[in-house]
Amino acid sequence: MLENFDKNYEVCNCIKVTINDIKNAVINESVISLRDLQEKTHAGTECRHCLMSEGDFGKIKKNIYCKDILGELING
Repeated sequence: MLENFDKNYEVCNCIKVTINDIKNAVINESVISLRDLQEKTHAGTECRHCLMSEGDFGKIKKNIYCKDILGELING
């Protein structure tokens, strides 16, 4: 799924966190959970719509979510 997105695709618009930022957090900061991701990047700490599709109550839905990216990076 990640191969369909540019590495600079902004997942969290509130904090301006990109797919590349999340990838770097997993590789360099040992992020293994959404909580870790929030602590290290602050993604999903404002409106929280970017965390997972189940919590996206925004008018315009995200194309990919932090949970999906994290799962793909950790589980391959």
